[in-house]
Amino acid sequence: RGGRRLARRLERQPEARLLLVAAGAVTFLFSALKLPSVAGSSSHPTGTALGTVLLGPSVMSVLVGIVLLFKALLLAHGGLTTLGANLFAMGIAGPWLAAGAFQLQRRLGLSTGIAAGGAAIIANLGTYLVTAIQLALAFPQASTGIRGSIASFVGIFAWTQVPLAILEGIVTTIIVRHLLTRLGDRAIQLLARVPATVK
Repeated sequence: RGGRRLARRLERQPEARLLLVAAGAVTFLFSALKLPSVAGSSSHPTGTALGTVLLGPSVMSVLVGIVLLFKALLLAHGGLTTLGANLFAMGIAGPWLAAGAFQLQRRLGLSTGIAAGGAAIIANLGTYLVTAIQLALAFPQASTGIRGSIASFVGIFAWTQVPLAILEGIVTTIIVRHLLTRLGDRAIQLLARVPATVK
C-alpha cells in the first residue's frame, strides 16, 4: 500500500522526490546516532515524524523499511533477525503515531512547525514503548513477568530516550519551519494534508 502511494505521489508531484531523499537521509542520520542500551538494543532519535509530515505514514513505513534493511546489510546495525521487530516499532508504530499526533495538534490550532515537533516527540517515545514491550516479551522477568519487564525496560530507556525525543522534536520543528520559510506556498503544497492557510 505504501509503495503504491509513493509511486502515485511521485507521479503526481515529481518535485516530491527531493522530500523523499531528505526524509530518508534524516531517518538514516538520526537512527545512526545511537547510544548503547539494554539487552543489545540502543537508544537513538528515529527521524520518522519529518517524513510522515512530508509524505504520509504509509510512505514513511516503506522508507523506514529501506533504511533499516540498508543499515542491517551494510552497517550491521539492527541485523536481519530483528528486522521485523525494528520495522514494526520504527516503521509502523512511529509514523502512524506521528500522523495522529500531527493531525490532532493542527486541529487544535498549533502551527505546522510546532505540530511537527510534537509529532516527532510522540513518534520517538511511542517507538521505544513498542520496543520495550517487544523486549519484555522476549525477556520476561521471573518474578514480575511481562508487566514487570515492560516497566523495567521503559524505565531504562527513559533516561536516554526522553532527552533524545525532545531534541528530535526541536530539530524537526526547525527543519519544517525552514522549509516553509524558504519554499513558501510550494512547501505548503508538498506537505501532506496541511491546509493552504498555514503560515
